[in-house]
Amino acid sequence: MIETHAHIYDQQYLDDLDEMLHRAWQAGVTEIWMPNCDDATIGPMLEIADANPGKCLPMIGLHPCYVNDRFESQIRVVEEWLGKRKFIAIGEIGMDLFWDKTYRQEQEAAFLYQCELALQHHLWIDIHSREAFHETVKLIEKVGNPALTGIFHCFTGNLDEARIAIDLGFKLGIGGVATFKNGGLDAVLPHIDPVHVVLETDSPYLAPVPLRGKRNEVAYIDLVAQRVADLMQMKKEDLIRQTTANARSLQRA
Repeated sequence: MIETHAHIYDQQYLDDLDEMLHRAWQAGVTEIWMPNCDDATIGPMLEIADANPGKCLPMIGLHPCYVNDRFESQIRVVEEWLGKRKFIAIGEIGMDLFWDKTYRQEQEAAFLYQCELALQHHLWIDIHSREAFHETVKLIEKVGNPALTGIFHCFTGNLDEARIAIDLGFKLGIGGVATFKNGGLDAVLPHIDPVHVVLETDSPYLAPVPLRGKRNEVAYIDLVAQRVADLMQMKKEDLIRQTTANARSLQRA
């Protein structure tokens, strides 16, 4: 399995990172893709990447919840790092209108600029979109380049929104919410071709049932895979094979 979105550099893993990674490898995870948040998370993320070459792969980007009136300086840091080393994607980037709408215009500007960076560097984007799906879609349409592709991370939208994302050329990142009783994905995933889905945990957040409310970790992606397979009426091993191929297709895009 490829874990397409996990913040394993988070301080919640300071005391047991190696043990957590061992459990992930034992569960069948072969790669962990790490989204960045801001300049403070780059160092810890790259330290893990360098200690686990080919297995823990970093992205670079400015998370919308870290955007403020000084976001330009953070974007310059992203640009500087893109000139220093290889990253698998620009992320996580996007729009978040759930917590605070104060910097909406700045979020839009940061997202558009980072989309252009992705196109310049031939990278895909990892999208965070909370209470802002249609706003994010409008920005993607504003970029207007079919080469822009990636993942709608932590997708929790309805079927119409899933089809919009797919038509734009994006994968749906499915995590622990698929296991929640009122998560809503039981009304979506049965109607989606598995070629459009990738698996994630968003660790340390959104642990799947029956561990909901506890610290999430990468090994729990197996619970996500089983639930998604059940909803899509597939064998788990077939679902894993397909979602791994889907993730690989982004690396070749």
